[in-house]
Amino acid sequence: MSPRIHPTAIVSPDAQLADDVEIGAFAIVGEGCTIGAGSVIAPRATLERNVILAANVKVGIGTVLGGDPQDLKFKGEHTTVEIGEGTTIREYTTINRGTTQSYKTTVGKNCFIMSYVHLAHDCHVGDGAILVNSVQLAGHVTVGDKAIIAGASAAHQFVKIGQYAFVGGCSRISQDVPPYVKAVGNPIKLYGLNSVGLQRNNFPEEVVRELKRAYRIFFRSELNVSQAKERAAAELKAFPEVQELLRFVEDSGRGVVV
Repeated sequence: MSPRIHPTAIVSPDAQLADDVEIGAFAIVGEGCTIGAGSVIAPRATLERNVILAANVKVGIGTVLGGDPQDLKFKGEHTTVEIGEGTTIREYTTINRGTTQSYKTTVGKNCFIMSYVHLAHDCHVGDGAILVNSVQLAGHVTVGDKAIIAGASAAHQFVKIGQYAFVGGCSRISQDVPPYVKAVGNPIKLYGLNSVGLQRNNFPEEVVRELKRAYRIFFRSELNVSQAKERAAAELKAFPEVQELLRFVEDSGRGVVV
């Protein structure tokens, strides 16, 4: 089987295409691109250069992947955009290549990136994440596995959003959002554990119970981080999820939302 390429599409001679790839009308696939099996490039989408798509990736109409990073320090170094297996990227999204900070911008497996989303250089999105329409991530933002960011939210450079977190719509994300929590607003604030998300992902009741206790210790007490960590170590069961929450708070570079 040969790739199904519309006659109006432009494909670089050095692009590597799996046998069953589909490329729509007026799409452009530039130099250094690799497209995995079962992937579909919609009409008028552009893969500028050095874009690596795993199997079964869907790229929507008008989307631009692999554009130069919007960074004045960029001097044309070889950097990439890498998209994981089974991810869907909807219409008019832009994902820029990395800089020498990490040399790549990445999106994990089975993500859903909705319309008009922007991922700047060196962003790293984990597996199963959902970014709703018009989410805007500045450079070097990290999004954990299964996190959800609702529409029209914007994240400051170097912000981290933890796994299984939920960020409500129109939020200004200027600090790190811990894993497993809900946050929303401008300025953004925490609103408890992401109980619905944890339930949907089949977290055991005893784990959720300990996460709730950890939330109260760190975010609803008068303790500082060192005191909260000491109390959590003494009182909480050492589930991996609890340890991840503690690690995230301790390692936060921009400070966590409260």
